Amino acid sequence: MALAIFDLDNTLLGGDSDYLWGEYLVENQHVDGLNFQQANQGFYDQYVAGTMDIFEFLAFQLKPLADNDISVLEQWRADYLKQKIDPILLPAAHKLIEKHIQQNDTLLIITATNRFITAPIADKLAIPNLIATEPEMVDGQYTGAVAGTPSFQQGKVTRLNAWLAENQHSLEGSYFYSDSHNDLPLLDLVTHPIAVDPDPQLTTAAKHNNWPIISLR
Repeated sequence: MALAIFDLDNTLLGGDSDYLWGEYLVENQHVDGLNFQQANQGFYDQYVAGTMDIFEFLAFQLKPLADNDISVLEQWRADYLKQKIDPILLPAAHKLIEKHIQQNDTLLIITATNRFITAPIADKLAIPNLIATEPEMVDGQYTGAVAGTPSFQQGKVTRLNAWLAENQHSLEGSYFYSDSHNDLPLLDLVTHPIAVDPDPQLTTAAKHNNWPIISLR
């Protein structure tokens, strides 16, 4: 029984859930529209380029969680899932997930996007294990800070190693599916690294290393 690890954004989804959450907040006037949208786009461009400061981004991205009650946030999230996530669910991704279920593999999503956004998406995809960036919560209210190590770039390796130890699992025979060069540290560790609709940098690395390249689009 191998570990099948999946990146989420632009891998199992036909878009980026983090970026789309920002777009949802702007479109529904839950945040200062123009300034927030410009910052959201700027951070996304940095992510694509591999130059994003994860802590600077999280200070921006987690602020709406800190500024609103959890009951309000949950209402927004339910609406966001219908508006932004349901349309980018990929039938081929469901087939890939089902293949690993049939193989009795252990399924895990690992994503830099925070758990508030991604936990219900993991549920939609029927993947029971999730490593995500953890927004700090105190007395039932998000603080805007991060709890622990963000699961981004090398942080994904750190968080995965902790998960492996806690769950008495190993990377023997493991798979990792990702679209992004930001995930090269983890792709280098697994038995079966697989590039999914990869960005140009990951395409180059996959070809150099003879990794499979697939599309779920």
